[in-house]
Amino acid sequence: MRNTHRSCAYATRLLSADELIKTAKCLATPGKGILASDESTGTIGKRLASINLENVEPNRQALRELLFTAPGAFDYLSGVILFEETLYQKTSDGTPFVDLLVAGGVVPGIKVDKGTVEIAGTNGETTTQGHDSLGARCAKYYEAGARFAKWRAVLKVGAAGEPSELAVRQNAEGLARYALLCQENGLVPIVEPEILTDGGHDIKTCAAATERVLAAVYKSLNDHKVLLEGTLLKTNMVTPGSDSPKARASILLPSFLQFFFFSYCSAGLINWLISADSIAFVKEDAPIRTPCKISLISFFFSNTQESCVSLY
Repeated sequence: MRNTHRSCAYATRLLSADELIKTAKCLATPGKGILASDESTGTIGKRLASINLENVEPNRQALRELLFTAPGAFDYLSGVILFEETLYQKTSDGTPFVDLLVAGGVVPGIKVDKGTVEIAGTNGETTTQGHDSLGARCAKYYEAGARFAKWRAVLKVGAAGEPSELAVRQNAEGLARYALLCQENGLVPIVEPEILTDGGHDIKTCAAATERVLAAVYKSLNDHKVLLEGTLLKTNMVTPGSDSPKARASILLPSFLQFFFFSYCSAGLINWLISADSIAFVKEDAPIRTPCKISLISFFFSNTQESCVSLY
């Protein structure tokens, strides 16, 4: 009987791993991107106020429905990140948003973090909160139809050596705990350690900070036994600080690609999402010399650009 229980538990883990990997690969479909529609009630209120609409649930529902029913939108979407309220909303004809997305071949996701709080003893550095009852919430979101999750860790480059070791360690551990809890409940975690562009630092400083943060994050993911093939990495672009002299895109892109591929192609990363706000576009046939086979596809939607990168 004991061996039977062990076999069943092992089979369950295998099935869960297969589902996570399948979902992650679906989200990283070349030519498609992820729509972030997870604005908090306060943030979406600002958008509604700009068109003189009250921040009430029917108006929030109508705005989300407008996005999800835009003709041809699903041709370019692999996933949509939802706010908790939106996960349970329906279209005007009574169709749950989740069912609408799935019918269009789009994976529903959910934002699960609860924002950032300052780390005591640091120069305004932060860590992300939301681990309390996260496992139970993930189970509930999975039951409602979500299949991936979003959690954002925020770090900064500063004159005093930021990001500090304390901030790097706390955010790396937080991301790993979040990722494991997601996977235990069937959700593919988007791992997002974002280094802000604020500051006057140069591109080499940003590259060094990004490398240090990503190394710590993947060390923590490995320590927590997170299934890397069942995750997505959303990293910041490696660029000079927003207050530094502007650099041409022809300099930014090679610097970023050289940093990432030569540092991390051997890490076994399967799926990668990058926020490409500072690059106008990336051509699929651009000549890139790296030890990896790479597919770069640009995705545009509502003035936002996301590039999906599949390493295989």
